[in-house]
Amino acid sequence: MVAQIQELEAQHWVKTRSSLDPGESTFLIWKGKIYALIPGEKRQLLFKIFGLSVSRCIPTEEGSWDFTSRELTYYLNPQTEEVLTKWENPWTGETVPVIHVANNPVQGIFKGNFPAQVDGDSTTFIFDIFPYYPNPLAEDPKFAEYSPHPIYQAAELFKLTVPTADLFNPALNSVSELKLGWDRIGQWLPWMKMGDRPGQLLYSAFGSKVNGIAELPPFLQDEINNRIPLYKQAPKAFIEGEDMTSWLYFQKHFQAYLAGETFPLPQAEEL
Repeated sequence: MVAQIQELEAQHWVKTRSSLDPGESTFLIWKGKIYALIPGEKRQLLFKIFGLSVSRCIPTEEGSWDFTSRELTYYLNPQTEEVLTKWENPWTGETVPVIHVANNPVQGIFKGNFPAQVDGDSTTFIFDIFPYYPNPLAEDPKFAEYSPHPIYQAAELFKLTVPTADLFNPALNSVSELKLGWDRIGQWLPWMKMGDRPGQLLYSAFGSKVNGIAELPPFLQDEINNRIPLYKQAPKAFIEGEDMTSWLYFQKHFQAYLAGETFPLPQAEEL
């Protein structure tokens, strides 16, 4: 049987990415590797990664939901998988603090139809996203050594596969299982202090939904319980303003970076 591309309703995407229950926080995790691709050089494995999204969908009108979430991604030693606090740049020889991803919020609006490949028992949503916008660090000379490019440009390729029956089961608010494939090509991260050196980062990761904090690795449970309890749950309501990104977080916490503080910086639980 040949897989069919079908236009599915927004509610099916909500059940996949998060949950139809606005009182529920949904946890999605991913792990993988980041490689450096530099013209004329062999690829180099720089980091392993482990990430988390905790999300919520809030219905606003018939067939429309506000999606609100927070995201973490930790950069790990590629051999030991220990969380890095410092990183020795192999091209410059300089040791720099590591700023792990702590994006709060990451948001959107889910409405309309979502194309998916329905292949019998499984259905796959495929999203290819190509961010292209002015780099918020480019015009400030103090960031010239960190992120001088005038345009932020990347490619993110997502595939989320779920049981077809779950999508059309009205008794379920969220799918029972999910397989995530995520690949990304992006610029050097500002904290790497690569300046205008040629090259890109290639991310290759996979993931799934989990049933809460207890199913996370011990290091991440410890981080969330003790340093960043804000990430115990998704935002309770849609937050006005722009999404947080690694570039904006670097800009906001540049002095803490220069001081060599440990990231993510502590964030209290939402009351």
